[in-house]
Amino acid sequence: LTAEAIQGLRRRVIKGDFIAVGNGGGSLRGENFEAAYIAAIHDSVTVNTRFTVVVDAANGAASELAPRVFRSLGCEVKTLFCEFDGEFPNHGPDPGIKSNLQPLIEAVKASSADIGLALDGDGDRLVVITPSGRIIWPDQLLMIFARDILPRHPGCPVVYDVKCTGHLGEVIRSCGGHPVMWKTGHANIKNKMRTVNAPVGGEYSGHLFFKEHWYGFDDGIYAAARLLELMSLHRQNPDAMLDSLPTSVATDEIKIPVTEAAKFSIIRRLIDTGDFAAGKKTTIDGLRVDFPTGWGLVRASNTSPALTLRFEADSRVGLEQLQTLFKGELHKIDPRLPLDF
Repeated sequence: LTAEAIQGLRRRVIKGDFIAVGNGGGSLRGENFEAAYIAAIHDSVTVNTRFTVVVDAANGAASELAPRVFRSLGCEVKTLFCEFDGEFPNHGPDPGIKSNLQPLIEAVKASSADIGLALDGDGDRLVVITPSGRIIWPDQLLMIFARDILPRHPGCPVVYDVKCTGHLGEVIRSCGGHPVMWKTGHANIKNKMRTVNAPVGGEYSGHLFFKEHWYGFDDGIYAAARLLELMSLHRQNPDAMLDSLPTSVATDEIKIPVTEAAKFSIIRRLIDTGDFAAGKKTTIDGLRVDFPTGWGLVRASNTSPALTLRFEADSRVGLEQLQTLFKGELHKIDPRLPLDF
């Protein structure tokens, strides 16, 4: 469910508009599905190399299951913050924030591991650390997976969100696929994948969705297993995989605090009045403007009273020019916005 459908559900709960009401005659039963889940992964992937893997589960829901899965695939697993603790005492459970990845980077390098796997609090997002300590961001992982999957599904779409690198569309087309940029949000991506029948999709935040050999939902553990399979099949480590991808200079996700009501008004006015010369505008989720040498994005956050921004360009100078352009147009709308990027 997304947007209005969620609000509709809220209204039904408040009104008591239920399809059925229990009469107290139900029962509660406990089940453990871990063995079935691990067996399903074994049926889907094959890893013939004994990799050394460092898993950082951020003390979240995947803390016990993730190490079990990777050991079952024959890996030597070293754990980092794999004890359940909802207070998240070691670092925040968001692998999209660089500072949260630093302990894993250090652990991978110190142990000479083949790969580091960073999961989020509920285990459905993945960010990867290479043996040299570099970060493979999720949109880069999607390029790797698209290269693998599209030759088996020529002409098929790959769905990704507006925050992803501009190189992703290029890679998808070069592999014979059809790039489909869509709204940020895991429910949005899943729904779009169903609509266009995409075998794979993902978003910059770390949600990766496999319909080929899997069930189409976002699963950080399964995405990591698919990556290990590729490493084993092609005898290629994550550093080599990263080096094979096109690169640019890009910012992290930038958040500008605004009120809940103001964030939508600002986006509407930016779309209507913003002067971005010959840039190609995409307005499916905020405003993304693509130029021949880079792009910029401003959108209303799905989860907080904030604007979310991201920029990418072929050079540092080009990146600064893009940021200056967007700052100027945003300040025309509201000079008080704290645009300190």
